[in-house]
Amino acid sequence: MKMTGEQLLNTSLESAWSKLFDPEVLKTCIPGCEALEIDENGLYQATVVMAVGPLKAKFSGHLDITDVVEHVGCTLHFEGAGGAAGMAKGVAAIQLADNPDGVLLTYEADTKISGKLAQVGARLIDSVAKKLATEFFNRFEESVAVELK
Repeated sequence: MKMTGEQLLNTSLESAWSKLFDPEVLKTCIPGCEALEIDENGLYQATVVMAVGPLKAKFSGHLDITDVVEHVGCTLHFEGAGGAAGMAKGVAAIQLADNPDGVLLTYEADTKISGKLAQVGARLIDSVAKKLATEFFNRFEESVAVELK
């Protein structure tokens, strides 16, 4: 499943960049996130509860950040397993750019799912993924905008 989007952030480039890597900020922005920590290898370890149609599962997984170009962008590699519900893994490219109204964050993601999740149906999965992405970026925008008040 491929997904692209953008979010205008009412903040500075430096603030947006630093908060993109802050586990506490990310934990509050990720829908259903119960825990998010950075381990000794620099990987983000997460526990997220998610419902997709009739399936509700607790996913445990990790996120690795590569191709970091400070204040410009990075690549996220993620993988999570939800027991009998299945697993998801993918990659997302994140870009930040100065904008007259703040910072424009753009993303392009490609995710693969397996197990019972893959049997739910592509339209439902796409709908839930878009909803979760919108919720994440709206929360992220709120978290960086607080700094300007």
